[in-house]
Amino acid sequence: MKIEELNKRIKGCKDCRLSETRINALCGEGNLKARIMLIAQAPGENEDREGKMFIGPSGRVLNELLRSAEISRQEIYMTNLIKCMLPKYRKPKQDEIEACSHYLNKEIELINPQVLVPLGYYATKYIFQRYGIFLPEKKEFSLVYSRLFLAKKKKIFPLPHPAVLLYNPDLKQDLIKSYRKLKVLSKDCKWYPTCPMKRFYEEGNLDEKWIELYCKGDWESCLRYRMEERNQPHSDWMLPDGSINEKLYKGG
Repeated sequence: MKIEELNKRIKGCKDCRLSETRINALCGEGNLKARIMLIAQAPGENEDREGKMFIGPSGRVLNELLRSAEISRQEIYMTNLIKCMLPKYRKPKQDEIEACSHYLNKEIELINPQVLVPLGYYATKYIFQRYGIFLPEKKEFSLVYSRLFLAKKKKIFPLPHPAVLLYNPDLKQDLIKSYRKLKVLSKDCKWYPTCPMKRFYEEGNLDEKWIELYCKGDWESCLRYRMEERNQPHSDWMLPDGSINEKLYKGG
């Protein structure tokens, strides 16, 4: 199946009650070869009326957050867990998620992004369950935001939905800081081609998680990267978190 065929099915979908109240079932938008896929919960009134992603108040906030991260919409792919507007902005029901989520699964398969960025509670909950990541209690759920997870060959970076700033503007600086990490995740570490981690991994002496979570993930948090930037000496056997790889050290 190609994305055009999938989008045609989405637009004509009548698999649940939401088809009776929507104007448009929204397809994903953006770069079909994107490294990063943003996954929101569902379209709002403006999106439902116009048939386009993030064009309402939340869209204006998202645009500002992406600008602060120096990321354009053309670089990423954006979609929703639920393709139809939820009446009166109510919470999605489980049977609606079950009826609609196969479209998202197919989008992930076709676009094949390296990084999934679920926005908000329901999108994050679904992605965590699909990829077998431990789901904390709702009162502690915010602790997963702005953390990078690795599961089933996908990096997952949950973020608060931009709409939170419509109700709590005081969180703006926190969200700007979190969304700026998208720029980091959009490319590999510049030091990776010459980093000992690359050689150790290719020789089969280093777990892939170190490469995916740091070298090709959040390299900005890598201690090796920070020391390299400051021109500080550091051992070849030091891992990105600062610990020493005893196996390599003893072998050397």
